[in-house]
Amino acid sequence: MKRFGWASVIALFLLVSVFAFGMISRQNAAPPPAGAPIDARPVDAHAGHADAASDSPATRSYKEANERMHLAMEIDYSGDADVDFMRGMIAHHEGAVAMARIALEHGADPEVRGLAEEVIRTQEAEIVRMRVWLANRAARPAEPAN
Repeated sequence: MKRFGWASVIALFLLVSVFAFGMISRQNAAPPPAGAPIDARPVDAHAGHADAASDSPATRSYKEANERMHLAMEIDYSGDADVDFMRGMIAHHEGAVAMARIALEHGADPEVRGLAEEVIRTQEAEIVRMRVWLANRAARPAEPAN
């Protein structure tokens, strides 16, 4: 049986920590805010949504990804600028990854596709880095206020 080096053990620990932190943070997350009250008055269905019914599949996907990202960015602020930055940026980066995947699914330009692949690779790595930072921060004893 091949022996695992310390680097492998640390990498495995970090992956498990990121997964566990993600599961814990989702359990403790507040449900998304309820939508605005419904207005029963007739309205112009296209007001503010130019040709929404004729949106392409890519446009519909971008709009859905954008909405998910903005809802996820509605975090409960902790008052800790570092923690709040990391939590908000995770949602922001997840939105960027979702948009890049849409570009790969629907786009054709090689330069755009290359950039989308780069965005996925770099943003996913940064998401892991931010989740590890948050997990490590949560594991530290509380720092006294100055």
